[in-house]
Amino acid sequence: MPNRLANATSPYLLQHKDNPVDWWEWGEDAFATARERKVPVLLSVGYAACHWCHVMAHESFEDEATAAYMNEHFVNIKVDREERPDVDAVYMSATQAMTGHGGWPMTCILDHDGNPFFAGTYFPDEPRHGSASFRQVLQALVDAWTNRADDVRRAAAEIGDHLRVQGTLESGLITAETLDGAVRTLASEFDGQHAGFGGAPKFPPGMVLEFLLRHAVGVSRGSLALAPQPTSSAATARRMVDATCVAMARGGIYDQIGGGFARYSVDAGWVVPHFEKMLYDNAQLVGLYARVGADRVARETAAFMLRELRTPEGGFASALDADSEGVEGKFYAWTPAQLVEALGAEDGAWAAETFTVTERGTFEHGSSTLQLLEDPDDLARLESVKQRLLEARATRVRPERDDKVVAAWNGLAITGLCDAGTLLSEPSLVAAAAEAGQLIWDLHVVDGRLRRVSRDGVVGRHDAVLEDFGCVASGFLSLLQATGDAVWLERARVLLDDALARFRADDGGFHDTASDAEELITRPRDISDNASPSGQSAMVHALATYAALTGSGAHRTAAEQTLATLARVAERAPRFAGWVLAAAESMIEGPEEIVVVGRPGSARDALELAARRRHGAVVLAVEPGREDIPLLVGRDEVDGRPAAYVCRNMVCERPVTDPSALDSP
Repeated sequence: MPNRLANATSPYLLQHKDNPVDWWEWGEDAFATARERKVPVLLSVGYAACHWCHVMAHESFEDEATAAYMNEHFVNIKVDREERPDVDAVYMSATQAMTGHGGWPMTCILDHDGNPFFAGTYFPDEPRHGSASFRQVLQALVDAWTNRADDVRRAAAEIGDHLRVQGTLESGLITAETLDGAVRTLASEFDGQHAGFGGAPKFPPGMVLEFLLRHAVGVSRGSLALAPQPTSSAATARRMVDATCVAMARGGIYDQIGGGFARYSVDAGWVVPHFEKMLYDNAQLVGLYARVGADRVARETAAFMLRELRTPEGGFASALDADSEGVEGKFYAWTPAQLVEALGAEDGAWAAETFTVTERGTFEHGSSTLQLLEDPDDLARLESVKQRLLEARATRVRPERDDKVVAAWNGLAITGLCDAGTLLSEPSLVAAAAEAGQLIWDLHVVDGRLRRVSRDGVVGRHDAVLEDFGCVASGFLSLLQATGDAVWLERARVLLDDALARFRADDGGFHDTASDAEELITRPRDISDNASPSGQSAMVHALATYAALTGSGAHRTAAEQTLATLARVAERAPRFAGWVLAAAESMIEGPEEIVVVGRPGSARDALELAARRRHGAVVLAVEPGREDIPLLVGRDEVDGRPAAYVCRNMVCERPVTDPSALDSP
């Protein structure tokens, strides 16, 4: 019999609907039942594309004896971290505080007020590698709850108090010297052999690379009338960007035949990925690769997003699983024999050499990931082989898709596709972004309030968190810049003003949840960028862009105040403040505002493309006579020719008609 999760909207929760565990969704009813039964709450948090979540589910949650013990001694709550990032953030903080590390699956044991007194991640079904089995852990916890109640209450109270201590963030100022210092710190952590930062596991550092790219241009860019003056900081930044983008795109973390990037590499050399493919990674990388001029990778990644992540409603699904047929990576890995079977003897041998597929294997069980460590001489043959391998792979059992539409990640996808579409002159990508934006506005905005997720065209009940507001508002402003349609400016304003009204903190920054949101044991407030931008940094970008387009001093001030609360993390941990630093880099520049005015045609197109290549700039390209957006007022062609108007730091330069005047150094 299905349990209470049978009516959930989350694909992750639905994966557990047939477990013998009597799961509850997060809510007061579950805690009330725990109080009535006088048992603790077991909170299990994960997500649909999480490999080890599946392993623990198979080993423990599908086991009748383990489930019976859980049902007898706990009220069991299952949470999708992507649907409830607020709940996840609170208890991940507790897990990290208690264990020194975090990750998923996450298991916390709570008292009746939601205070945790135990936390951990994956537990095996049998004792192994020095770890107790899940059943042994549960039995010890039941013994503590039953026989050492005072100790449990004391531990829960101490952890709860620790989580509730949230002082005002120390404000600071991010200066040009701060940005130079961040580049030096990143250079010290840069992997000179394999590129990227740190060692294994190695994640795509999209936001950090975006900062470095803006820094490489920003520190050498002054007035259009002056020759650029490159600096050593700029050169260092650009070298790290180029080396990392090339290494990732040539490695096994990149899907060489289908496009798109996996979540991370398990090794330092980008050879073997953890094969899940997330929307938020690819949404950020598609625009980045277009900006660095890697058109093929950008096009292939965009094609992957539209082919495999787009939903029938026009939004974008959250992720593809790492596993198929119960085996991680089976869908993506190849042996030499499989290449010959798909391509024939001659092309199969050529493909094995081209993609570093060996008899021993670079992955598991003699199979290899596909790498393209250098381009072959015959590029036409390469494209033919890639297409035939993609067709052969399509006959395999596909990984499952988590098809919920998350507002924040769709906002990132909208921005990424707008950037790629305008830089690659691919209007179909902008059209797909606009369709996703329309879905978010029509479906996710309910009674004037943004909701976080939808699935199959049905919006979920959970309110949006700060990252949703920041990323969606930024996406809407990207649509304004890509299409010129002023409706997106008004929609962005609605979201930003709601966030300003309900999420502000006393120190000038923001909380992750609204003032009228469900009250948890603490109000979460994440200040660091992780796999996707923090709500704080996303809001800085959106507020600064809106201010540039409208001249709104209130929105500019809010952006500056929020950025000030993030100065310390930017100084101390730049690898976890990439989007903060990217915002700061642009705001030191103004951000740069460029309006291209002219009748449609090749002359305006050339000016527009040159303008959009100025990384971090706010760009509008319109026909003469438009004044419905404040930035457009008074702008017209020059001597009947398309012209570009460039302003920064509230100072405007003479309009230019020659695209070369806009070329980035």
